[in-house]
Amino acid sequence: MANERMNLMNMAKLSIKGLIESALNLGRTLDSDYAPLQQFFVVMEHCLKHGLKAKKTFLGQNKSFWGPLELVEKLVPEAAEITASVKDLPGLKTPVGRGRAWLRLALMQKKLSEYMKALINKKELLSEFYEPNALMMEEEGAIIAGLLVGLNVIDANFCMKGEDLDSQVGVIDFSMYLKDGNSSKGSEGDGQITAILDQKNYVEELNRHLNATVNNLQAKVDALEKSNTKLTEELAVANNRIITLQEEMERVKEESSYILESNRKGPKQDRTAEGQALSEARKHLKEETQLRLDVEKELEMQISMRQEMELAMKMLEKDVCEKQDALVSLRQQLDDLRALKHELAFKLQSSDLGVKQKSELNSRLEEKTNQMAATIKQLEQRLRQAERSRQSAELDNRLFKQDFGDKINSLQLEVEELTRQRNQLELELKQEKERRLQNDRSIPGKGSQKPESKMDGKHKMQEENVKLKKSLEESHRLQPHPVDEQDQLLLSEKPQVCQLCQEDGSLTKNVCKNCRGTFCDACSTNKLPLPSSIKPERVCSPCHKHLIKQYSTSPS
Repeated sequence: MANERMNLMNMAKLSIKGLIESALNLGRTLDSDYAPLQQFFVVMEHCLKHGLKAKKTFLGQNKSFWGPLELVEKLVPEAAEITASVKDLPGLKTPVGRGRAWLRLALMQKKLSEYMKALINKKELLSEFYEPNALMMEEEGAIIAGLLVGLNVIDANFCMKGEDLDSQVGVIDFSMYLKDGNSSKGSEGDGQITAILDQKNYVEELNRHLNATVNNLQAKVDALEKSNTKLTEELAVANNRIITLQEEMERVKEESSYILESNRKGPKQDRTAEGQALSEARKHLKEETQLRLDVEKELEMQISMRQEMELAMKMLEKDVCEKQDALVSLRQQLDDLRALKHELAFKLQSSDLGVKQKSELNSRLEEKTNQMAATIKQLEQRLRQAERSRQSAELDNRLFKQDFGDKINSLQLEVEELTRQRNQLELELKQEKERRLQNDRSIPGKGSQKPESKMDGKHKMQEENVKLKKSLEESHRLQPHPVDEQDQLLLSEKPQVCQLCQEDGSLTKNVCKNCRGTFCDACSTNKLPLPSSIKPERVCSPCHKHLIKQYSTSPS
């Protein structure tokens, strides 16, 4: 009974949920031909029939849920209207049909939940109709009554006059509630499997119940057949007895007529004796007549009982046919459930294989993650070391700027001033050369003085270059500069003469990376790493001596 209650409650949940969702999607008033609505009424009928006490009648035991529904008008006065409407319907002949009509009218009135709650709260009244462990007597009934509140959003319209509610077969169609596992995820598939197993258990329980009902009906049919044969035999015996009584009656009539004739002819003594015999014969005739009347009454009673039994046999045959149809449909649904169960089992196996593969992939990914974490730690350590070295370099750079920043600025200003003076001197030298050339051209007699003047100008230029070279060496020894494109352009404008040995510029020109002076190959053969670059760079001989001395005095 507990399993039946649980299965019926689950079916009620499914039917109410499906009805509400489909009705909201449909968006119109529902009628009696709507399949989810028909299934809802079938489920409600099974819920109301669960645990009903059987009432014994002449035709056997009868179970009807119309009795409990009639009590609602005593509990809720508003239900009196639909109860009266059900009783006034002309096409309803059975209590089952009246109960079905009452459910439809209550749903149209949108008070089915209210009526069911009022009925369930009165357990003392329901105990007259239901067993103690019936669905309406337990908490499952209260849950179903609470679920019925959601049906108040549905608009339904039924026509009861043309509908045959007495002969409908109440079989639940489980195919409406079975769903494919592909439309859901893993957790939803497990829930569906559980629901399908519950439905399967309910179908098997219902099948056993129907088999027991069919067996009981078959036993009743056998008993009725035996009683029918017995009554037929008794009827034949009664007919034979009636025939014998009729023959005796004819014989008594003949004897009485013969006695009357003899009394007319005989003396009085004979008449008195014959009168006594006649009175005895009449008395015997009355007794036989009364016995005949009793037998005829019994015969009529037996005939009426036989007619009632034939009617009961026809109704039982019809009920058996309906139960057999219901069993066929249930077996078909059970086969569908088994096929779906096999399909779900196959999908479950495939999902298990997928889960194993994913777990292996997860383990490999975890190993790779651990390796990457170790690599990241090593990189973080290297990054910290690089950060420390960068900070130390920035500190050294800052200290270097603090120590030599002012000197560098002053030397740069001096270099710019010297460069400006040199350019001015070169310009003056050029002007002097042009002036002298003009003078030489204008005075041809002074041609012998040209070499001497040229030699004097050359000596002056060499002295100026030596001075400029010394000043440049002093400035660039203290400040190393990398040679960029602008310095190359500036150096390209200088005369093609080695600043150290004053050789002609036709030789190969090399630039000192420290002082940026122009030197020949013999004066710039040395290479040293400079502060501006890690790789060894070409430097002139004075810069090489100065840098060697500087590196030896300052280890940092």
